[in-house]
Amino acid sequence: MTREGDLEAVRVQGKRIRTAQLEVRYVASPLRRPRVGVIVPRYGHTAVDRNLVKRRLRDLARTELLPCMPAFDVVIRATPSAYGASFATLRSSVQNAAQRLQKLTAEEAI
Repeated sequence: MTREGDLEAVRVQGKRIRTAQLEVRYVASPLRRPRVGVIVPRYGHTAVDRNLVKRRLRDLARTELLPCMPAFDVVIRATPSAYGASFATLRSSVQNAAQRLQKLTAEEAI
């Protein structure tokens, strides 16, 4: 997801999952397919640092989140601690959020 309106709709209407480095918001997708958006605020860091975090989160969303995700619109927002986190730490945070999304989906189906 790249449109500001789509991202804002998920931010306002979505439910929240927090990890140490990420805030993940999700809502059922009107398109009936999963979509992911990534937001990385500046927090006083350089563009190089910000782009590194964005690339890492996009890759993790593509490899860890999308394959197992139901039809949700998801927005991943980095917290200030994401700038200092390693790739493995970010992977752990994304996997944790993916597991919690799957668990919530299973509970809603019951």
